[in-house]
Formats: sequence, structure tokens, C-alpha cells
Amino acid sequence: MDIEIKEKKQNPLLSRWEVRFSVAHPNEKTPSRDAIREKVAGAVGSKKSLVVVDSMNSAFGKQVTTGYARVYDTPEAIGKNEPLYLLKRNKLEELKPKKKERTEAPAAAKAAPKKR
Repeated sequence: MDIEIKEKKQNPLLSRWEVRFSVAHPNEKTPSRDAIREKVAGAVGSKKSLVVVDSMNSAFGKQVTTGYARVYDTPEAIGKNEPLYLLKRNKLEELKPKKKERTEAPAAAKAAPKKR
């Protein structure tokens, strides 16, 4: 399985690299998202845990998969910028920050009606 980086663009505002790739896999099945993440991380020089594969497409009869991935600088940036469904697909859902519990208004403020 050979990977070729077609396009690599830096996005400093979101602290990530946006990568378009092509993977040739002759006489093999379509590679898993996990294997693609590992190959992209190796090609870009990053860790697998910082790569989020957005999409992968394989054409019928061809043994080439093309796709789009984002390589982040920090795990915090992943949790802040990526939607939960993509984190679940890439098995990174633990990076999403938990929603803060709502703070209840004091009981006295709720019970007292407003005076006009």
C-alpha cells in the first residue's frame, strides 16, 4: 500500500494541515480508515492520534483510494474544531470536550415574580 500526497495546505488559524491523498492498494481490499490515518501521519511526519480522515473514495474496479484528511498540531485543536461524528469515525471521541453543566438560577430568583 503506497500513499501519495496530492496537496498539502497549512491552515494556521485552525492549527492544522489539510491534506489530499491517493493510496494505491494493488491486489488488496480498500484500506481501513485506521490504516489510512497511519499512512498519512507517516507521510506528513506527525502522530496517528493527530490525524482525522474526513473522506475516502474508491472507484469500482480501480485499486486506488483518494481522500481528504486534516492533521492537527494538538489534540485540543481536534476537539475544538471537528464535529463529533467525525471523531467517532476516527475513534477519537474522547478528545471532544464535555458540555458544561448548566448552573441553576437561585431558587429565590425563580419564585419571585417580576413587579411592574
